[in-house]
Amino acid sequence: MGVQVSHSETTSDSRLPSLSEPGSLSQTTQLRNVAIVAHVDHGKTTLVDAMLWQSGTFRSNQDVRERVMDSMDLEREKGITIMAKNTAVRYGDTRINIVDTPGHSDFGGEVERTLRMVDGIMLLVDAAEGPLPQTRFVLSKALELGLPAVVVINKIDRSDARPQQVLNDVYDLFIDLEASDHQLEFPVIYAIAREGRSALSAEGPVGDLRPLFEAIVSHIPPPGGHGADPLQVLVTNVQPDSYLGPLAVGRVIQGTLRTREMVTLCHRDDSRTRVQVNALFVYEGLERVEVSEAGPGSIVAIAGMEGIGLGETIADAENPDPLKPISVDEPTMSMEFRINDSPFSGRAGRFVTSRHLRERLRKEATGNLSIRLEETDSPDRFLVYGRGELQMAILIEQMRREGYELSVGMPQVLTRKIDGEVQEPYEAALIDVAEEFMGLVVQKMGIRRGLMTRMVNHGSGRVRLEFSIPSRGLIGYRTEFLTDTKGTGILTHLFDGYRAWAGTIVHRTTGALVADRGGRVTGYAVVNLQERGELFVGPGDEVYRGMIVGENSRDADLDVNVTKEKKLTNMRSSTADNFEKQVPPRRMSLEESIEFVRDDELIEITPSGFRLRKRHLDPNDRKRTTA
Repeated sequence: MGVQVSHSETTSDSRLPSLSEPGSLSQTTQLRNVAIVAHVDHGKTTLVDAMLWQSGTFRSNQDVRERVMDSMDLEREKGITIMAKNTAVRYGDTRINIVDTPGHSDFGGEVERTLRMVDGIMLLVDAAEGPLPQTRFVLSKALELGLPAVVVINKIDRSDARPQQVLNDVYDLFIDLEASDHQLEFPVIYAIAREGRSALSAEGPVGDLRPLFEAIVSHIPPPGGHGADPLQVLVTNVQPDSYLGPLAVGRVIQGTLRTREMVTLCHRDDSRTRVQVNALFVYEGLERVEVSEAGPGSIVAIAGMEGIGLGETIADAENPDPLKPISVDEPTMSMEFRINDSPFSGRAGRFVTSRHLRERLRKEATGNLSIRLEETDSPDRFLVYGRGELQMAILIEQMRREGYELSVGMPQVLTRKIDGEVQEPYEAALIDVAEEFMGLVVQKMGIRRGLMTRMVNHGSGRVRLEFSIPSRGLIGYRTEFLTDTKGTGILTHLFDGYRAWAGTIVHRTTGALVADRGGRVTGYAVVNLQERGELFVGPGDEVYRGMIVGENSRDADLDVNVTKEKKLTNMRSSTADNFEKQVPPRRMSLEESIEFVRDDELIEITPSGFRLRKRHLDPNDRKRTTA
């Protein structure tokens, strides 16, 4: 899809000043490094699109898809940023490196490693929704590093926009996070990122993005460091390249990095490796441009760094001085990953053995600081630690698309024992619902051990509720929440520390309908089983014994025969009316499946789809296990 007309008009009539030829990378005063951070869906990637257009990165007649920075298929399908990516634009004589970061709290590790690359942030806040949990998270990390901010209040064209009140909320957030006096003196830009327009005041004339570029150049400091100092490069990402091998992406903290020179890789375990820089690249727009050298502040991609890991240092060959490695917050959730041992194993996948599974999970743990892998006493079973359900779902979906077959279990929270007391992770949950659904939501959160800490009614017919709730209480609740609010509710949450164990929380109040034999589902069996609950399979689907074929309306599991056929007799009968009553099956998505499963159940993942199953397929084994 091409870009919107508003961008074309802006670039054709009032193109911002840009440089066609790269400037000297050693001139750090003409360089700015900035990360764009915000809560999910507040417009980060859309704003980067507009900045690329108005800086002259694209031709006025060039066909460019929307949200061009979201390069992964999953990012475009889900409409969210998953991996942090960097680009560069030019404004006048200044080169601006921009890093687009994820907005969902499950991908906080991406934000944490990205902030070490930059000298300031652009904090985007929705003009109607205001600061949300992830806004607080990313801002707290930036303020801890002493980074200054440029605040952008986006979507001021919304009918329910309240920019002045949102700005007050932003000030309150800065003060609550103990920002310094210098950090509190941030410039404020009001923007409509979708149209590539901005203004210095909410009521002022809205023009192009010139005020935003000026605020970045004047408020974000140039990089420190000196080109003559010993080399230090902080590696924040490692990207595969089929021609050049692994590319180490990072920032030159000090010194000058040159092509073909020898450098020292400083690893986390204090070991050192001498390697040669085979090629050196910087970013121009969406392209990598090869250069001969790069000075302090440059964000570079380096070929030839075999064996380098995230957060490690590339240092001077003669006098290596490693930087402090990047560290991220501890994971709060684990999931069991195991081989697919169902009767349908191997039908669709290319990678089905425990060796394939182990290698893929090790690769993910190496390239993602917020993912950790632990081997168990079984060679076919692994524990993967991460930040949340969405992060796990993205990893599973990526593996599925790559051709892997596996099974995963129910997410489990990680507890700690402090002074003899068991503690569990808690979440700060923020809920935005219509007033008519508030009572039901409060009731459901109470059942899940949630404690309301704040309620705000803006008088617009919607209420904002804040809860402190155990992480266990939110597992499996999102689908139920959307059903209760008829799809109009907004639920966001963020890790809020460890507290005392809250007691028993019921995960699912219904049982499962379990196939008691293999075969193909018949319409006759479906019609007779519909009253028992909601089915996940339809006529013609193939099932095996122990496979979950539906959700029981009662709290106990029920073994059923979904392959039963109608016995033929000599008596005439009309069955057309019966088959007209068939209810379409509920096809579970991966996220819904993760929310649905219990401890004794697994999700079977294959390239062709998902299935739910019991951990023990034989009903007699299940009875012995629960006895």
